[in-house]
Amino acid sequence: MGYNSIEAMKKSGLSLAFFACVSVIFVVGTHFLVRDRVAKNDEMMLLKNINQIIPPERYDNNLVESEFLLKAEQSGLENDAIIFLASKKNQPLTTIFEITTLRGYGVITLLVGINAKDQSLAGVRVVHHTETPGLGDKIEIKKSDWILSFNGKSLENPKLSGWFVKKDGGEFDQFTGATITPRAVVNTTKSVLLYAKDHLTELNQKLIKAQNKIAEGVQNAK
Repeated sequence: MGYNSIEAMKKSGLSLAFFACVSVIFVVGTHFLVRDRVAKNDEMMLLKNINQIIPPERYDNNLVESEFLLKAEQSGLENDAIIFLASKKNQPLTTIFEITTLRGYGVITLLVGINAKDQSLAGVRVVHHTETPGLGDKIEIKKSDWILSFNGKSLENPKLSGWFVKKDGGEFDQFTGATITPRAVVNTTKSVLLYAKDHLTELNQKLIKAQNKIAEGVQNAK
């Protein structure tokens, strides 16, 4: 192989390496840009759903900054839950549990909002699910108003014996041909209420303390 051929191969190899590096940098840069955008969109969608439970004019804190991870092994809930606290002037108003259940036909992720004052439900919303279209998707607010039946409910209204779908002797409607889906939502909501009965005050105090610590850090940084 002649000298010129070797030099040509070297140049070709360097060119390929250069373009490969540029491609990698482009892909990595695009990934980070898209990742940040997706994270921002997810945060906006989360706030949109939370604000259906508690209107934004009612609270004055940054909900995302109040985020707290509650591990399943600590709570006895089916899965880990992410907790958000809506507060005003440092007083807790509504605690929102984002929790996933696998007891439906697929995955269902719920927001369960509990009022600090009387531990009644401010509301429940479905933020993600893989239930059957036309049947289980009636848990979505845009498909049906069924999810609104939780508004104002508590462990006293109805009594604990009523926290089942009607097919199981409770007070909540089921869907024709899709009892498993509403049963999963009712059971998960009840589980969150039962946890809150014994731990909500302590949890809210912890969240308020965390909010104050963040606020102090921001103030000191100015």
